[in-house]
Amino acid sequence: MPSPKSPEQDRDPLAERAIEQLIFSSRWLMAPIYLGLIGALIILIVTFYRELAHAVPGVMTMEESDIILLILTLVDISLAGNLVLIIVFSGYESFVSKIGPAEHRDRPSWMGKVDFSGLKSKLIASIVAISAIHLLKIFMDLGKYTQQDLLWYTVIHLTFVISGVGFAIMDWIDSNSKD
Repeated sequence: MPSPKSPEQDRDPLAERAIEQLIFSSRWLMAPIYLGLIGALIILIVTFYRELAHAVPGVMTMEESDIILLILTLVDISLAGNLVLIIVFSGYESFVSKIGPAEHRDRPSWMGKVDFSGLKSKLIASIVAISAIHLLKIFMDLGKYTQQDLLWYTVIHLTFVISGVGFAIMDWIDSNSKD
């Protein structure tokens, strides 16, 4: 009577390696998404300069509140651009391939050091900052909004803040449980 085979003997090492190679190579499917995000960054640049060009002719006659709203809009676009850049750099390096050259003098110090938890923290912090600036812009022009609109904008912003605090607590618990 033949002895029963162990699970290791039933596996086909060639098929297993081929499947693992396919799975490992599938990370490159994310590369077009990161390229698309670079396209989104270009859209943000165009939007930034469109807003600036639109405002420049009337800057000498603008009210102070309108100038502040313009600056908040430009800062908002800048933060969104930074967020996209962080996602492109960190996501590509974490999930696709390392970006070289690693020793380039202009390489941001955080590149290659932001793990998924750090990326998540930067993402939620950026979203909260963008939301806060948007809410500040709304509060500077209260006449355009109903009380219900203001309530919803505030609730949405607070939801982002609470989510950020929740993520921070989960990361803190996770890091303390590893000790």
